[in-house]
Amino acid sequence: MALSANLGFPRIGRKRELKKATEGYWSGKVSADDLRQTTAALRREQWETQHAAGIDHIPSNAFSLYDHVLDTIALVGAVPERYGWEAEAGGQDTYFAMARGSQREGLDVPAMEMTKWFDTNYHYIVPEFSPGQTFRLASTKPVDEFREALTMGVRTRPVLLGPVSFLLLGKARQEGFDPLAAHLDPAIDVYVRLVRQLADAGAEWLQFDEPCFVQDRTIDEIA
Repeated sequence: MALSANLGFPRIGRKRELKKATEGYWSGKVSADDLRQTTAALRREQWETQHAAGIDHIPSNAFSLYDHVLDTIALVGAVPERYGWEAEAGGQDTYFAMARGSQREGLDVPAMEMTKWFDTNYHYIVPEFSPGQTFRLASTKPVDEFREALTMGVRTRPVLLGPVSFLLLGKARQEGFDPLAAHLDPAIDVYVRLVRQLADAGAEWLQFDEPCFVQDRTIDEIA
């Protein structure tokens, strides 16, 4: 039996609703509640559109307020210390500070570096890695969005940027440091915990995106 699947879905909205809502939030014209309502409506419309088209495997966690790599930074708690973020209390303001920089009371920080996603015109936030850095499951976004779709009667296939590509797409804060060698096992531990939570929530399929696997890799990376 053949099954149809969609790897992802444009997040911006038919009338660029996401762009308008986020820019309104940044300027103070849109409240956090209004932003949440807009993004929830966009996700619902996107899932309903795919469901109506008869797609069997509909993605969730493909939606992002800014960038899916930044989402993964928040997911594993890899937030640079300069943003003053605690995993248990992280929120949208810290998330957007990493994306755009922030100058507010008690905080004056630039945005994290951005670079092209595999020579496309899409730019992603570059993760930062250093010796002694710890990871933890610091976001419930993939589980929340899976459950959100499930309330609509749509059992989605959660999409995750895989741990190997996440580490390879980042940069080392210390010369000679190898994030993949040092951090792969701790990152996998976080992913294992997340997979268990998704399974407990009812997920039957998962999609791990590992785009770095199609590139030429060094012997050390392959090993």
